[in-house]
Amino acid sequence: MKPPVVADLTWTGDLRFSGTSGSTGITLDGNGTAAPSPVQVLAFALAGCMATDVAHILTKGRHPLRGLRAHLVAERAQQDPHRFLAVNLHFDIDGAVPMDAVERAISLSREKYCSVSHSLNPDIDLHVTCDVHADA
Repeated sequence: MKPPVVADLTWTGDLRFSGTSGSTGITLDGNGTAAPSPVQVLAFALAGCMATDVAHILTKGRHPLRGLRAHLVAERAQQDPHRFLAVNLHFDIDGAVPMDAVERAISLSREKYCSVSHSLNPDIDLHVTCDVHADA
């Protein structure tokens, strides 16, 4: 059984907070100047969750993954609460990894493993693309 996730925040002034969860820490800034804003952290979390899944699946499948980069662009509502409406996530894969293996890893992340994407509103349009650079 997975234990619950516990996160504690302490206000440090202005719109900044110091956070801890387990033995790790983070600083958040509602203005996104001194540290990532909560919405930026959500974008990092989504890209990071799916990138972690893809890297894990490809390396577990013994594919020659040499590098992985993720680039996320999220379109937001113009009115409060300015939530994500659409997300475009692009992966650049370095190594002679077959495209079908990458597409399978992305599909498994989306459909089964990525707890962050499954925690978001299901009406968000999530579009994922990838490029494989075998000679990179």
